[in-house]
Amino acid sequence: MTDDGPGKPFEHLWTPYRMAYIQGEGKPTGAHDCPFCVIPTMSDEDGLVVARGATVYAVLNLYPYNAGHLMLVPYRHVPDYTDLTAEEVAELGAFTQTAMRTVRAVSGAHGFNIGMNQGSVAGAGIADHLHQHAVPRWGGDTNFMPVIGLTRVLPQVLAETRTLLAGAWSQEAAEQAVPVRGA
Repeated sequence: MTDDGPGKPFEHLWTPYRMAYIQGEGKPTGAHDCPFCVIPTMSDEDGLVVARGATVYAVLNLYPYNAGHLMLVPYRHVPDYTDLTAEEVAELGAFTQTAMRTVRAVSGAHGFNIGMNQGSVAGAGIADHLHQHAVPRWGGDTNFMPVIGLTRVLPQVLAETRTLLAGAWSQEAAEQAVPVRGA
C-alpha cells in the first residue's frame, strides 16, 4: 500500500496487459495495418468475430468495458457514418438489434450503451475505420472495482464469450431472418 493523499492509503491493482494498448502498440497508422480490415481475413476464433454479414461484421472488443462488449464494423475502411451506403446503414442497424437481443439472451443485460466516437477528438481509438460499440450494462455494474480500483472484472475469457455469443447469434439471426455469413 502507498499513501496517495492525506491519510488515505490507496491499493493498487495491476493490469499490465493494458499497457500495450495505452502505449499505442499495435494501433494502426493507416489503412494498411487497420485491425478492422485485418480481422475479417482471420478465422472467427482468432479474430473474435461473432457474426459476419454482407457489409458488416460483429466482433468482441479486445479491451472490453463489460463482458459481451461488441463492436459492429463495416468491412469497408471508412472513417465517418456519413460515408456508409444505405445498405451498410441498414445492416449496421440490424446487427445492432441482433447484438442486443443476443447479449440479453445469453447474459440478461439490463441495458446497453450504443455509440460511435467519430474522429480522434471525439475519443475514437481507431478513428480511420468506423465502428459502433454495443456495451451491455447491468444494475450495479459500476461498482468499486472500476470506480475506485480502475479495473474491470470480466467473468469469462474472450474466446469463451465469442463461442457463446456466436452460437446464440446464429440462433437469433435465424429467428429474425437476418442473413449471417459464417459463424
